[in-house]
Amino acid sequence: MLKRFAHRLLKPIAATGLAAVLAVSAMLPAAALTEQEQKTLTDLNSYFNSVKTMHGDFIQFGPDGSQSDGKFYMARPGKVRFYYNKPSVLDIVADGKSVSVRDRKLNTQDIWPLGQTPLRFLLSDSIDLQRDTNVTNVLVEEDLVTVTIFDKTKFNSGTLTLIFDAKDYALKQWTVTDQQGYDTSVAVYNVVSNGPTNPDLFKIDYLANARQNKN
Repeated sequence: MLKRFAHRLLKPIAATGLAAVLAVSAMLPAAALTEQEQKTLTDLNSYFNSVKTMHGDFIQFGPDGSQSDGKFYMARPGKVRFYYNKPSVLDIVADGKSVSVRDRKLNTQDIWPLGQTPLRFLLSDSIDLQRDTNVTNVLVEEDLVTVTIFDKTKFNSGTLTLIFDAKDYALKQWTVTDQQGYDTSVAVYNVVSNGPTNPDLFKIDYLANARQNKN
């Protein structure tokens, strides 16, 4: 079950759904942001671009209400690792070009291009939410800022919702809503920014896939 939730964060849609995706995106109006909303996005860009590494704890909420948790490590550009605590057996790694979802129990692994997943927004070298994304809504509240992005690539479609602290713009949570309307949310806490990282955390065993495909 948890593996399916992780795949929902990453998994490309089938090519047969592309026409439907394009039809939906064509109906979305261009976001007309107010001056305050544009300033908020500029401030968020500045915060994001000042953070090159990050690590802490996370909780993932699946669309059926189930939960899993673990540790995460991030090094921009392009690298992240989510290590799930037991009873989950998942391990998600992005190495700068690909994202792998590994099942530690079954010793299987699925790999996708990083650029076709929502993670590319969080891991890019230089983030500009206005230039590089289709922002459809910015909600500024007393304690939180919520940014909604319509995410469309050649093989993927959905909505990415980012939630930040309104005072320091630290990332608190993101939610991926897939084409069927299912939400998968990840909340982060105990976060340390711009600390040291271990490059070995972000290595994908591509040979494992070759061995797996032979079996």
